[in-house]
Formats: sequence, structure tokens, C-alpha cells
Amino acid sequence: MAQYNVTLEEEKIKELLIHDQGLKALVETVVNQVLEGQLTEKIGAEKHERTEQRKAYRNGYRERKFSTRVGNLVLRIPQTREGSFSTEIFRRYQRNEQALVLAMMEMVLQGVSTRKVTKITEELCGTSYSKSTVSQLCKALDLKVKAWNERRLEGEEYPFLIVDAVVIKVRRDEAVRPTSGLIVCGVNRNGTREVLGLQLGDSETEATWRGLFQWLKRRGLRGVNFVVSDAHKGLIRAIQRSFQGAVWQRCQVHLRRNVLGYTPRHVRGVMLHGMQKIFRSDNKAEARGSFEELEQKLEGKAQRAFEVLEEGLEDALAVMILPEKYRVKLRTTNMVERRIEEIRRRERVIRIFPNEDSAYRMLGALMAELHEEWSTGKKYFNMTEYREWRASHEEIFDNKLVSIVESTI
Repeated sequence: MAQYNVTLEEEKIKELLIHDQGLKALVETVVNQVLEGQLTEKIGAEKHERTEQRKAYRNGYRERKFSTRVGNLVLRIPQTREGSFSTEIFRRYQRNEQALVLAMMEMVLQGVSTRKVTKITEELCGTSYSKSTVSQLCKALDLKVKAWNERRLEGEEYPFLIVDAVVIKVRRDEAVRPTSGLIVCGVNRNGTREVLGLQLGDSETEATWRGLFQWLKRRGLRGVNFVVSDAHKGLIRAIQRSFQGAVWQRCQVHLRRNVLGYTPRHVRGVMLHGMQKIFRSDNKAEARGSFEELEQKLEGKAQRAFEVLEEGLEDALAVMILPEKYRVKLRTTNMVERRIEEIRRRERVIRIFPNEDSAYRMLGALMAELHEEWSTGKKYFNMTEYREWRASHEEIFDNKLVSIVESTI
């Protein structure tokens, strides 16, 4: 990654502290210096520097306005005589932030927003927008999100899938309706995380989830050995039918929440500590021993909670068949849950999406940014040990072992 040396005038710092426009001026200064640094890097020479490594010559500047959440920046874009310089800054303006702004602008234009939302929109964008401008911006972003969400997955295998959903409110057919955003993430055979796809559905039924999984398969999804999710009945049945031969891991966090929901308040601390001990066990025998110990300790005090825990325990311990280094990160859906929190943060600003396109644009843009971050970052796993383990445990998958609670099928 390129590094740029940015210098700031003392007056700019003072403005930041005492003036409303200080942050805007500061950002403007920094971005202009980054642009200058990018050009220097591209042509291989500083201003007026004589060097054999020079690839081009400077040719003045042109101004360009750039709308951001701190206001309209006036940027000085450096030019070359050949006209070949272009910057990534505008293209790298995060798609998820664009989606947030666009969703809020749509609310204003369709008359479903409050004066507060109007004010926030203008502060975020630094200007007002016409309906045609919004339409053009939406169209451009929609194409990017669609291209990412419908990309082909052939040529890769995804041993691990992590599946979750988020429920948002969307205005549809003259009413506000709950809508599920279904999200599937995966870890490929090289150990890199990817967001594989996103769809909106009316509910989390088996049909909805199966439709999503079939769509992923049509795009080339294959090689699935291990699926992590919560215990929603429709989702479990869809996993069983769509990925026969895969092992299902019930999310330990979701199970813990369910158990605590049935636990009397005065013994929740003991129950929580006991479950943590169970899930941190080195093997299933040790985990069952910890379960029996906890049951004896709370005998007669949380009967229904223990029934729920016992019913889900085997599936919550499925991850223990894997080598130890993979267990912590695959025992829960936290990988997706953390990103759902980002969706929630944006949803609290919008509250109700004006239409499905707006909701899909927001969630899709955020997931596309996450996919880019994951696919260009550090590997999530070193898969060497997993491949060796997989080769020595073919019988698990040849026998089509899917750990599913019978009562949910």
C-alpha cells in the first residue's frame, strides 16, 4: 500500500478546533496532498525533479467538487501533459456510504421522511439533489451491486458456509412490512473469506432459504462440507436438502440466548458460566461432563432451560469433529453477526426503507464492501491441516452425515 507524507498548517488545526468548517478544510487539505502524492508516484518524480525515472510531466490542475459527509470539498486534480492521470479516490468512495445517502434521499423525494431526515441528508451530502440526479446515482450503484451479487463462483470450492439473516422494515404495497435479508458467507479452499450472496425475502421459510441456496448453486457454489447457522426450522430443513453430506453446526451464541431466555433471573449467572465451560471443552465427552455438572448444580431450578440446552447440545458441539484451530471461528455465526450490526446502525438512521430496491442497494453495497475487504485482506484460515483432516475423514461425508435435530425435520 502506498504511503503519503501529509503536512498540515497550524492555522488548519486551529480552524478544526474553533470553526464549524474546520473539519472540511482539514479533509480538503489532506485529500489534495494525497492526490499530489499519487501523481508523484505515477510519474516517478517530484515537482521540478530531474531524474531518468520520470515517466511524464505535470500540466497544471483542474478543480472538481466532491460531496462528502463533511461538506463539498474543492479538490485540485493534478494533470499531466499526456492526460493519463486518474485517481482512485472517487471510485473508492465507499459504496455502502453512497447507499446510505441514496436511501435517505429517496425518502425525501417520495415524501415519506421527516424534516429531521431532510436536514440530515443535506448535511451528509452537502447539497440538495434533484429526482433525476438520484435516479442516475441509483442506477450506477445498482449495476455495481448486481454485478457483484451475481458473479460466477465456478473454479472455487467453499468448505465452510456461515448463514444468517437480518429483518428490516420495508414500505411495500402501501404498508410497512418486515423483510428478511438473507446472507451467505463462505471460506474458500485457500482460507479466504467471501460474501457469496444476498437476497431479500418475505420470511425465513424453507422455500425462501432453498431458493437462495439453489441460486448460489446455479452460480457455481460447490464443495460445501460444513454449514454454521442458527436453529430456525425452515433454514435447517433447507440446509439438509440443499447440502446433503455436509455437517451442520448450530450457532452456540444463538443457543446460549435461547437457554438464558428460559432461565430464571436469579440463576442466569450460574447458567451462563456453566455454558461457557461446556462450549470451551476440548472434546464432546468433557462437554457432556460439564453439562451434567451444571444440571446437578441447578437441579430443579431451570428445568425448561436444561431441556432446550440438552436438545441443542449435540448440534452445538458438531464443530468438535474439526481440528482444534478451526473450532473457535466456526462455532458461531459471529462472522456475519458483526456485519449485521453495521446494517442495524444504518437502519436506525433510515428506520423504514422506502422500497425493496433501496433495501437491496443498502445491504448489497455494504456486503460488497465487506467482500472486497475480506478477499483482499489476510487469510482467515491456513487450510493445510483441514485438507489433511478432510482426507482422513471421508466416511463422515460419504455417509452423508448431517447433524440435524430430528424434531425440526
